[in-house]
Amino acid sequence: MIYRFYPTYTTEMATSELLRPKEAAQILGISYSTLKQWVYHKKLRTIRTAGGHHRIPRVEMDRYLHRAGEKPGPARRQNFRAISGRNQLVGRVVEVRIEGLLAQVKLSIGGQQITSIITSDAARELGLKLGDKAAALIKSTEVMILRA
Repeated sequence: MIYRFYPTYTTEMATSELLRPKEAAQILGISYSTLKQWVYHKKLRTIRTAGGHHRIPRVEMDRYLHRAGEKPGPARRQNFRAISGRNQLVGRVVEVRIEGLLAQVKLSIGGQQITSIITSDAARELGLKLGDKAAALIKSTEVMILRA
């Protein structure tokens, strides 16, 4: 398939998974029409197919995943376990590596990556997979992972 790129096209976008606008809207928790407006107003960079259809690279969505359709406060965390910690950062799982007693989990949050080392039992219990929505709970020097 042949793709045309906007001037802001990056190499990272080329290696990223491409999503249809309806899929991207569902992942971001916004309406399809809102996503299309973001595309038309160039708030969301896309790749165009030879037929002129927009495809959204998953890495581009990371810039909006933490705030799309979500207001700050308790309502933002309604799909997560009730917990008193307020330092929760919502993002997407980009890597899960389980070796022995420990697991390394990387989340992409607003274009940045955060890594947490948790027990392998906890990682298996959470059932985290690439692309899952999860939250990092920051407490002092510790980072805990919550499954959506």
